[in-house]
Amino acid sequence: MDVKITPRRLSGVVTPPPSKSLAHRYVIAASLAAGTSTIRNVAFSEDIEATLRCMEVLGASWETAEDGLRVSGIGGERRPFGDLPQFDCGESGSTLRFLIPLALTVDQGGVFMGRGRLMERPQQPYLDLFAQRGIACAQKDGVLAVKGSLTPGEYRLRGDVSSQFFTGLLMALPLLEGPSVVVSTTKLESASYVSMTMGVLARAGIQVRWSPALNGFGVEPGIYAPFEEAVEADWSQAAFWYAAIALGSNLRLRGLKGQSAQGDAAVVKHAKKLALTGEVKIDLSDCPDLLPPLAVMAAVRRGTTHFTHAARLRLKESDRLTTVAQMLKALGGAVSEEEDGLTVYGVSTLPGGTVDGANDHRIVMAAAIAATRCQGSVTIRGAEAVKKSYPSFWRDYENLGGAVHVL
Repeated sequence: MDVKITPRRLSGVVTPPPSKSLAHRYVIAASLAAGTSTIRNVAFSEDIEATLRCMEVLGASWETAEDGLRVSGIGGERRPFGDLPQFDCGESGSTLRFLIPLALTVDQGGVFMGRGRLMERPQQPYLDLFAQRGIACAQKDGVLAVKGSLTPGEYRLRGDVSSQFFTGLLMALPLLEGPSVVVSTTKLESASYVSMTMGVLARAGIQVRWSPALNGFGVEPGIYAPFEEAVEADWSQAAFWYAAIALGSNLRLRGLKGQSAQGDAAVVKHAKKLALTGEVKIDLSDCPDLLPPLAVMAAVRRGTTHFTHAARLRLKESDRLTTVAQMLKALGGAVSEEEDGLTVYGVSTLPGGTVDGANDHRIVMAAAIAATRCQGSVTIRGAEAVKKSYPSFWRDYENLGGAVHVL
């Protein structure tokens, strides 16, 4: 689907969708619990549907109800060995990386497949660990097969690739019969996402402790307990509306939790920096997903903005350093691309133009927000990509006064 946007400022009140990151974790914790859990305020984006689909393969079941999503868990039980189950992870990196260790714990392995660039995204931290433990791994034609079982012990992996590997292990290891330790051999980036995981685990009765001396986490065996919880609004998606405000729209956001475990709540402090004039430097090591909306804010500010420590964005739904730069240039912005970041040179106006959405939900949303400040119309190709994380984005955009025409 391609859309054409007639530039105008937005106005009104908007509630960002529920946090996708939290919903993934709550669904998995509920699916492992010994009983039925209720999760309220869940948005059925394509990524969340992928996690629900994969947890069904593990043996959990779910249904929608008036009070939310009800999930009946498997109680952490291991299933007898049989044919390797197959997991369709869609385009969800969280689903894939969270499920791999769980499959090795519950089902003695699995066959994983996906769409888009998902199976190109690196899994080497897992593969290195599994090779040390005699777990068989094979990847061919976009399909990854792992066979074996996790055992208690020490797991050492790099912390500068993705925090998702840590979350996957921290959710799987409590199901084992003995204690384990997960050590980061480098500085742990996106540490807020691991803190979020620890909070969800605690809500399900699983305790994980951080040890500064080890630069790692201690995990004790435990039984996941059922729970009731509501998913708070998503700061990652709220960041796009913050960008609209920075570009002159009159919006009020509601439903956001101020003291949130979500690392992308950092958009507030970064937006304040971008409101200043002159040269600004923003380190994205703990919040790389904020680059698209922050880059849009930077595009029309008075000054130069350096975004650093963002090399991991090359391994997202698109090479997001390249596609953000291409998006800004297509609209008339000034930007240079570095190995691990971007430099954005503020301009007074954006002429508008045509943007390739690159099958990346965050590029599409960033372009739509940038359109509010353009002089001429903006065409976005592949605008349906928002369904991955924010299915109601275009409806919200139009409700706030945006002029969107489907081509």
